Parts: sequence; structure tokens; C-alpha cells
Amino acid sequence: MNSTELAEKIVQLALDKKGNDITVMDLRKVTDVTDYFVIVSGESDIHTKTLANHIDRSLKDDGVRIWRKEGFSKLNWVLLDLVEVVVHIFRPESREYYGLEKLWADATMTKVDTNAEFRSLSETTN
Repeated sequence: MNSTELAEKIVQLALDKKGNDITVMDLRKVTDVTDYFVIVSGESDIHTKTLANHIDRSLKDDGVRIWRKEGFSKLNWVLLDLVEVVVHIFRPESREYYGLEKLWADATMTKVDTNAEFRSLSETTN
């Protein structure tokens, strides 16, 4: 699975558990650190934990290794580092405070319509 397919898989997993305000940031032309950020908002601590656990377990079942996990103790910002893709699951107030979309504004950003059927990153509007 390449990094684009992995980002798309993560978006679908977030949608499975009703993740909100999903943004995929294509960082390939901006940095060598990672290819994509997938940013998702969870509405409560339980929702944030559910999103993170679902993504973690589903990817493990598919044989995808998560290299680092952070934020499970406070649940304001959970980070799942898959090297080529980094998943950020925020509570809305933390997402606004840290402002990754502003910090990495040079990246190509794709907002996922959570009310429509998601197919692929190439079929969504920026």
C-alpha cells in the first residue's frame, strides 16, 4: 500500500466512526518528514479514543505498523505516526489552538465531505 492509499484508508476508517472535519494535507512538495497528515476532529474524549483505537486496530489487522502513538492519556490530541502518513485526532478546541492547517499552509489540502461517500483523494475537491 503506497502513502496515498494509506491516507485514503485512514480517511475511510475515520468516517466509519463518524470523524468530523477531516482534512488530508499532502506534504510531499513541502517536506521530506512525511507524505501526508490526516487531521480529524473528535467531539469528546470517548469519540477521540474510539477514532484512534479503530484506526489503530484496523491498520494492525491489515499488517500496517504504527511506529509511534501519543496522546492517549489526555485525548486532546492523539497522534498516530505511520512514517509516510501521520494521523492527528484532535478535540476541536485543541485543533484550533495548534492550527496545523495554518502552520503547514503550503501543503495541498483536501477537505473530506463527511456527508458524501468518500472514494479517493483524487475525486475530492480542495
